[in-house]
Amino acid sequence: MLSPLLGRPLGTVPPPLGGKAARLWVMPGMKTLKAYENRVKRGELFPPFLMLALTDSCNLRCRGCWISQVEQTQRAKKPRELSPEQVQTVIDAGKKQSCFYYTLLGGEPLLYPHLWEILEKNRDCYFQLITNGLFLDADAARRLRKCGNVTVLLSLDGTRECNDRRRGEGVYDAVKEAAKCLHQEGILFGVATTVTAENLSDVTADAYVDELVRWGAMYLWYYIYRPVGADPAPELAVPGEGILELRQKILDLRRRKPIILIDTYWNAAGEAVCPAARGMSFHIGPAGTIEPCPPISFACETVGDRGGDLFATINESAFLRGFQDFVNARTRGCVILEHPRELAEFIRSHHPTDATARPDGLAELAAATPKCSHHQPGEEIPENTWFYRFLKKKMFFGLGGYA
Repeated sequence: MLSPLLGRPLGTVPPPLGGKAARLWVMPGMKTLKAYENRVKRGELFPPFLMLALTDSCNLRCRGCWISQVEQTQRAKKPRELSPEQVQTVIDAGKKQSCFYYTLLGGEPLLYPHLWEILEKNRDCYFQLITNGLFLDADAARRLRKCGNVTVLLSLDGTRECNDRRRGEGVYDAVKEAAKCLHQEGILFGVATTVTAENLSDVTADAYVDELVRWGAMYLWYYIYRPVGADPAPELAVPGEGILELRQKILDLRRRKPIILIDTYWNAAGEAVCPAARGMSFHIGPAGTIEPCPPISFACETVGDRGGDLFATINESAFLRGFQDFVNARTRGCVILEHPRELAEFIRSHHPTDATARPDGLAELAAATPKCSHHQPGEEIPENTWFYRFLKKKMFFGLGGYA
C-alpha cells in the first residue's frame, strides 16, 4: 500500500506545490523535532507546534463546539481576533526555535480579515488551515495555490446525514464542493473528522474513507470528541471500548487505503499521548492567550507579555509547566475526559483568565462527568507498519514525534 500512498500526491499535487510542501513542511519537521528534543534536554519549554485561533467568529453552530460565537442577537459585539502583530510575534518567536509549521484555526479562519497577509508575508513557513469549507470557493482555492505554502484541512464528520446532524443542513454538500475546488487547483488537502459515539462506525467504514480518496483528500485526521463548552453533548463521547475499536480500525485502514491516516493520541508503541502534557503543542486563543490546548480555554499569559518574548513567556509559565505535571501524574491520555473536576480545581488554583468568553467556563468543566480516554493500560495496540512507526518517531505535526 505504500506505493499508492506516496504515488497519489505525486500524481495529483503539481510539482511546485508538492516541492514547497516537502521543503517547508516535511523536511524541516525533523529539524524542528530535533530542536525540540534539545530544548527538553536543557529543561526548556517551547513546543515544536503551535496552533493559532485567528478569530472566534464562525458561521456554524456545531453541537459540542467549545468556541463562543457572536449570536445574532449580539451582532454589535465584535468577535475576538488576533491582530496581525500578535500573529507575527508568534511566528517570529517560533522561527527562532526552528519552528516553521503552524496550524491556523478559529472559529472560521477564512473570516479572519488578515489571513492572506499572514500567508503571503511568511513564505518561508508552511501553514495548515482548518476550515469548515463554506467560504472555500474557486477564487479562494486559486489564491491558496498562488500562496503555495498552505495545506487545507476540511472539517467533516461522516456521511451527509451524520455530518449535517451535528454541523447543520447542507454543510456536507458545501464541504464536498470545497474539496472539488481544492482538487482542481492541485492543493494538498485533508479532512478532519471528529469521532463521536454516534458516528464511529460511519467514519471508520471503507465507504467513508474511499469517498474522501475520490474527492482528492491526501490525509484524514481523526479526533476523539471531548464534551466541553456551553453545549457539551456528553452523549456524543466515545466509550472506552469504542476508543479501542477506533484504534484497531485506524491500523487496519492504514494497511489498506491510499490515504495518510493521522491521529494525535497514540505513539508508535500504541501508548496514549497528550501532546500538551508533553509540551509538544500549545494553543494561542483569539484574545492572544497562551492555552494548553484548544478545548482548555484558560491562560495565565498572553503573547504580548515580557515585551513579546514568547519563548521566555512560555518557558517561565508556572501554569503551563504545572499543567504538564498535573496531567502526567494522572494519565497519559486526555485529562479533560478522565479528570474534569480535578482539572477545574487545578486551573482555578492558578487564577487564570477565562478565555471561553462565556459566563463561567470553569463551572462548565467542573460539572462534567468523568469518561474514558485513550489511556487504557494493558490494551495498547502498537503500530503495525514500518512507515507509520517511522512517522510517529520522526515527525511532529500530528503524526507523532513521540519516541
